[in-house]
Amino acid sequence: MTDMGLMSRKAVADIIAEGEQHALSKALGPLSITALGIGCIIGAGIFVLTGTAAANYAGPSIMLSFVVGGIACAFVGLCYSELAALLPVSGSTYTYTYATLGELVAWIIGWDLVLEYAMGASTVAVGWSSYIVSLLRNFGISFPPAYAAAPHTVFKMPDGSTVEGIVNLPAALIILLLTALLIGGTKESARLNNIMVAVKLVVVLAFIGLGAHYLHTANWHPFIPANTGEFGHFGWTGIMRGASVVFFAFIGFDAVSTAAQEAKNPQTDMPVGILGSLFICTILYVAVSAVLTGLVPYTELVGVSDPIAKAVDTIGLTWFSILIKIGALAGLTTVILVLLYGQSRIFFQIAKDGLLPPAFSRVHERLGTPHLSLGLIGVIVAIVSALTPIDVLGEMVSIGTLFAFVLVCGAVIYLRKSDAEVARPFRTPAVPWVPVLGALFSLALMVFLPWETWLRLIVWLAIGLVLYFVYGKNHSVLRNGPPK
Repeated sequence: MTDMGLMSRKAVADIIAEGEQHALSKALGPLSITALGIGCIIGAGIFVLTGTAAANYAGPSIMLSFVVGGIACAFVGLCYSELAALLPVSGSTYTYTYATLGELVAWIIGWDLVLEYAMGASTVAVGWSSYIVSLLRNFGISFPPAYAAAPHTVFKMPDGSTVEGIVNLPAALIILLLTALLIGGTKESARLNNIMVAVKLVVVLAFIGLGAHYLHTANWHPFIPANTGEFGHFGWTGIMRGASVVFFAFIGFDAVSTAAQEAKNPQTDMPVGILGSLFICTILYVAVSAVLTGLVPYTELVGVSDPIAKAVDTIGLTWFSILIKIGALAGLTTVILVLLYGQSRIFFQIAKDGLLPPAFSRVHERLGTPHLSLGLIGVIVAIVSALTPIDVLGEMVSIGTLFAFVLVCGAVIYLRKSDAEVARPFRTPAVPWVPVLGALFSLALMVFLPWETWLRLIVWLAIGLVLYFVYGKNHSVLRNGPPK
């Protein structure tokens, strides 16, 4: 047994060799990568959290919040591209950190990614619940509102009365259903993915195009509501806190970076794909938030987890409302599926390194899926989505993701010095300035999140540290060798 210390690193050469065992064909051009990015980015954030951020933090100036979020993502996206091309293996930020800052920090960021994926799936499930209940209402089916919201969540009914939530059953049920599908070996084909991307784009463009004819510009005044006297509640600090919350809407662009090894010309195709998809999505997000706040006064979006559905209902076109809600449900369903799948892959990689019990890397002989890992994740995420308000979930995902982004930017700078001789299919421009700006933007957005969110992150990471020192440290493959 050898003890290499808590900061022991995986050799970059070993990680690269691991990735070369699965050679990928270089078949993606800039247009394909941009389309992939749009498909990954457009999801739950725009359908779910826009109303919450506008109502509680930014008002109509939520449009500016999206611009800030897009700029921050552009710097971080360039850093992701270099690392994904250099270290083309599963594990994402966890793997990058293992090669730079060592095992302990890699475990911390891996545990943080659990937060990002699990809370992300829960957030989307809560939004899915609101959209399905709203859609059922269009067909004259009334689902008990108290059983479609987290405990103590108070919201207004169409008749003006208020209802307090008990448990969000639809959110828990969709999580369990999709978990069962994943355990059974369900796979998304490329055709299905393209269809879902098209559906999401049609829904967003239809909302912008038709909604623009019905909006009331008076709802945009004042564009930047006066600060309430509390940090982060309207005014310029509200715009920044809004950016921190709607940052969730950009999550997914990091998946674009994983296509670096399949790009025909990664030096030019990756920045075009990443920046192009971010630019297009930012424009769409600004337009959606403009129409949303023009149709519905931002003060009426408090506690609303299906803001697009609420907005189209004000137009009065039943057929259009049904179309939008079906499209949103389709898009949200695939996002949940991808997040649950991604969570199992993170667990799988960590377990392979010995930092989690081997059960999490065990694959079912007949189904070919990590059934134990998926089952545990599904049950926990279902419980969380049934009992937690959407604003808390969204903020937890944002802070977990931003924390990971800071480490990604730092990893680029570190590896440029420690492994300068290694060939890079893609190189982040203007190092160290681009990574530094990416890290600073991410830290700035973290600062504007509520202190309660920081406290939850600290508690979550503390639990992770206990798990590492109780189990991971003693079973690490890198530190102790493979199990006998």
